[in-house]
Amino acid sequence: MSETTGLRDRARRAMRAEVAVVALELFAEKGFDGATVDDIARAAGMSRTSFFRYFPTKEDVVLGHLDDLGQTIARALADRPEAEDPWDALRSAFRTAYANSKNAPGPALGRMLLDTPSLKARHQEKQSRWQDLLIPEIAVRLGVPDDPRDPRPRALAAAALGCLDAAFQAWTATGGEASTSTFIDRAFDVVATRR
Repeated sequence: MSETTGLRDRARRAMRAEVAVVALELFAEKGFDGATVDDIARAAGMSRTSFFRYFPTKEDVVLGHLDDLGQTIARALADRPEAEDPWDALRSAFRTAYANSKNAPGPALGRMLLDTPSLKARHQEKQSRWQDLLIPEIAVRLGVPDDPRDPRPRALAAAALGCLDAAFQAWTATGGEASTSTFIDRAFDVVATRR
């Protein structure tokens, strides 16, 4: 990567972060549905067209960081010991990714995500992409790396993401009183005891 490209990427990330801060302030003031893209663009000192250069949708202002988080979880899973049980490796990967994430949503943002249908739908879309990122590593761990007919890798990824959703909802409901890892463990434990 050239120095110019690196500088451009950093400037783009900085602008995205700045617009996100402005948008989150507006969402706190007006609610997600009450703040329009035009409101966000105006408050950020840019045009509507410029806004869409940084974010494909209004929902991505809130959820854009989840693309990176999905990649982080996939890397954390790949870094787990090869002989580790796939379910335990998934649990550890989620715990590691959330513990190390500077972008994981806080309880207030979590509440908005859970209470806003369009955000919830976009979140589901992103988690579907996470599932696709996790399946190849799970398949390798199950000894079926090139067999798309085997449902087990997809089932494990879907179950793990279901546990993550349950953990996130419980964590949000408590206002973030305990670490996300505590709730991740509780959710994964209940499924592990049923295997």
